[in-house]
Amino acid sequence: MIRPVTAADEAAFVRAAKGSRKLHRPWVQPPCDADAFARYLARFDASAHHGFIVEADGELAGAIHLTNIIMGAFRSGYLGYYAFAGFEGRGWMAKGLDAVVKHAFRNLGLHRVEANIQPGNAASIALVKRCGFQLEGYSPKYLKIGGRWCDHERWARIKS
Repeated sequence: MIRPVTAADEAAFVRAAKGSRKLHRPWVQPPCDADAFARYLARFDASAHHGFIVEADGELAGAIHLTNIIMGAFRSGYLGYYAFAGFEGRGWMAKGLDAVVKHAFRNLGLHRVEANIQPGNAASIALVKRCGFQLEGYSPKYLKIGGRWCDHERWARIKS
């Protein structure tokens, strides 16, 4: 269901990202060429930054990132994710997101995971709600996407 993203995923990932531009706009900008994929892959150090592939029937259904992990008293990380075209709305991302969160709590020792979502992204908000996240707040001009500062809602799931 989920596995770490690797260099061997480049061709399939770039192809899926290119074929999903319409789905992703204006929310995210996944890597759509070899250089962008190499930079994307280089982020994941298996310590503070983890990248996962969601697989469905042997194909790439989406990607989930658990990044900026801080241990100590905080024990928290941030999620990013997107489905690839043809796999959205079919439950694969909910299964994948739930698996990543369980991995974060059980294997990485995190206490909390947070997803920051633009208020107009109804599909992403529905996904985190389905996965047990709670709305915690609103952050104006939180993240720069596509050259502009975008407001975000803060959703979190705490280890029970």
